[in-house]
This record gives sequence, structure tokens and C-alpha cells, in this order.
Amino acid sequence: MSAEQQQDLCGRAKSDQPAAERVSRRDLLVAGTAAAATLMLSPGVLAQSTRPRFRRIPTQYIAALGDPQAHSGSNAQEWGLWRKDPGPRGVDLDDYDRLQANGGVAPARWILDNQDWWLEEHGLIMEQPEFPLPAGLYLVTGDRATQAVLTVHPMAGDGTQNWELDNDASIYDVTHLRCRSARYTPATSGGSCSPAQARKSDFPVRPGAVMPGVDGCKQQDYSVLIVRGVA
Repeated sequence: MSAEQQQDLCGRAKSDQPAAERVSRRDLLVAGTAAAATLMLSPGVLAQSTRPRFRRIPTQYIAALGDPQAHSGSNAQEWGLWRKDPGPRGVDLDDYDRLQANGGVAPARWILDNQDWWLEEHGLIMEQPEFPLPAGLYLVTGDRATQAVLTVHPMAGDGTQNWELDNDASIYDVTHLRCRSARYTPATSGGSCSPAQARKSDFPVRPGAVMPGVDGCKQQDYSVLIVRGVA
């Protein structure tokens, strides 16, 4: 046996090993080196490396339903998205008659549905958000201390849509408390629910308070989340 074979010997001479086996051992060495380097990274660095990248977008708003203390749920199909700020595009309650005279078409070109309409905290009639909330990753905040990633999963076969917030955030943590919004629909089948019945004296609504009731209407309050970016 030559001196070279003795130096390369690992049970048998290296020159006698099949080429495939030599590649396999080399790959294992490389993989082992990479694994060791990964183990040396801090948890913070590892989290950053797996966190999705977000692109900043013009501010959007999510209308969310659920327990304010919830971190996850299965009802994102009941959540809506305003791709544009609905406040400046709204119509004051005092201008409802004018809106009606224009066929329900607002100056911002959205159309009022008298049987399914929205109000915000200053008494502005808003356009409806887009339903359901599209699946994806949203960077959300309540414009306070907390920012979180909202994951909205594709709709399941039974019509439900799972969602969760990271950063140990709850719906309340990422709710913009100064924004109030409610949806109004007829309280009874075939009944009437008109913005004409809303009292302008009930506005503005203080941050975090329940939106005012309207005669003949069933009311559903929504939390408002600010969207700063999408993955």
C-alpha cells in the first residue's frame, strides 16, 4: 500500500471509493458547515431572515370583526378592505338628500346602497369596503405602540378564512381607536333602513365608543386596522 493511500485511508483507500460516494461525503461536509453556522446565529437574526419583505403602499384600511383580545380566528371572510381612505370620499349626513337626488352616486363615484350602508365617527356616509378580505400578508397597526403582520389565509371549502396576527398582537392592539365604523342593514326582513333616520347630533363619536344606533336598522360595529404595507 502506498504512502498516499495510507494518508487518504478511511477504512479503505480514497482512490478506491466510488465517485458518487465521494460527492455524497463532500456534500455532507458542506451541509454540516452550513448547519453549524446557522446554529451560531442569534434567534433575532434567524427571525429576520425568515420574515417576509413588505412593500409600502398608500394607506389602506381593514374593517375587522372579532373579539378585541383575539390573536387569531377563522372569520376573515367577514372582514373588508378599503383600498382608499373612505373618510375623505364620504358624504355628510346633512347631504344625504342631495346624494339621493343624484341617484345615490357620491362625488367620489361610489354608489350608496340604502339597504347596506356605512357610517364613520364624524357622521359621514362611507362607501362599502371590499368583501371578503383578500388572502395575503398585511403589515397592520393601530397607529399606537404595536405593529404586526396579519396573515389572511385562502378561503377554505366551507367558506371560512383563517387569520392570525404575529408579535403577540391582538385585534385591539392594532385597532385605530380614533376611527369608528359601523354597517347598517334593515332590522327586519323587508324593512327600511335609511341614513335619513340617523341623527347628526350623535356625532362625532369618541374614540373607542360604540357607534350610534339608527331607527329601523341593525348595526354592526367594526374595528379599523391601518395597513402600512403588503408582502
